[in-house]
Amino acid sequence: MHTPLVARCLRGLEAVVAAEVLGSGLGAITELRHREVHFRTHLSAPPLRTADDVFLLAAERPDIGTTRQRLHELAELAELADPERLLSLRYGGTTPTRRITGIDVSASFLGRRTFTRYDAEDVVGQALARRLGVPYHSRRTGTAPPPGGCGWRLTLDGTRATLMLRLDDRPLHRRPYKQHTIPGTLHPPLAAAMAVLADIRPGHTVLDPCCGAGTLLIEAALAQPDARFQGFDLSENALAAARANAAELPITIRRSDAARLPLPDNSIDRVLCNPPWGTQAHADGLLAATPSRWWTELRRVLTPEGTAVLLLPDRENLTTAIRHGFTPVHIQRLRLSGAQPFLAHLTQTDADRARPSRQRPAGEGPVRSGEPKSRPACPQRSRVCKQRRVA
Repeated sequence: MHTPLVARCLRGLEAVVAAEVLGSGLGAITELRHREVHFRTHLSAPPLRTADDVFLLAAERPDIGTTRQRLHELAELAELADPERLLSLRYGGTTPTRRITGIDVSASFLGRRTFTRYDAEDVVGQALARRLGVPYHSRRTGTAPPPGGCGWRLTLDGTRATLMLRLDDRPLHRRPYKQHTIPGTLHPPLAAAMAVLADIRPGHTVLDPCCGAGTLLIEAALAQPDARFQGFDLSENALAAARANAAELPITIRRSDAARLPLPDNSIDRVLCNPPWGTQAHADGLLAATPSRWWTELRRVLTPEGTAVLLLPDRENLTTAIRHGFTPVHIQRLRLSGAQPFLAHLTQTDADRARPSRQRPAGEGPVRSGEPKSRPACPQRSRVCKQRRVA
């Protein structure tokens, strides 16, 4: 039997999640919606890494509109659903209601409404609790649901009201490895999507020059364990978090300024990075005084065929990348934590691929093989550190 499932994701990653579903042979895509990928599968627990979470599709009905006068109609979703069957699927055929201590509902909607998410959650949650004969835990109080319960999801997109049951006890985006975090740490499913976009091959050397808590390198190493991974950061807190999170993986974490990396020219095949754009994580060291050095150092260490997958906060930074000799081959606008950054896949322009790397002043960088060569100075300096670091 093929079960209808819904993968929830960041806005802008719907196509990436759909590609993962198809590429993993999980099933057939039935529909793409706002932050949702609907598909059918014969597997009980699809191992999707680019999705925030996966749910069993429970019931749908027309959206109730924008006013609270029709809130009571959402209770119909509890009547349309078959919670006993859904819980049986979730728990692998065992008697479901004996295993749960209660339920909770998390809601979201598009557009302005005269009711709150908590109003919608309570209507559906109370109706479900009555059907199942178990307690309902309201999220209105701000307290976490007690252990032993199961989570339901309600969405209203202006056309449909959809009710879903979470497939697992915890959301997929809460990775077990992520025991330590720092301000500005990257959302793991986004990191997984960036690793996919980078097309990392066996034998590649992968770099994150501002690795933070190590999320990007960890997701990349889980996706392609036969590559080599190096991360650098100036923050001791970030280095400690990255080393602890990546303890079980062959990832090298070292302290260094992103503008003066201890790496030879043309030694990196792939760069994955969410640079310190400003608010949550500020540039330090040489980048604080000269932000453009981030781009020139990136060009120096990349091989002629190397590529970079970066999270950029705005169009200005895309323009800066182009001015520093990079060509965008893929750009995707995202919605993340109230901001709209760009997910950009960059290659070096054809002219720049053949251009020798610049010569650093004596004592400014690592010793490199071959005769020193020069590179014309960058025409303009970017202002990357003035922007907020997103994630």
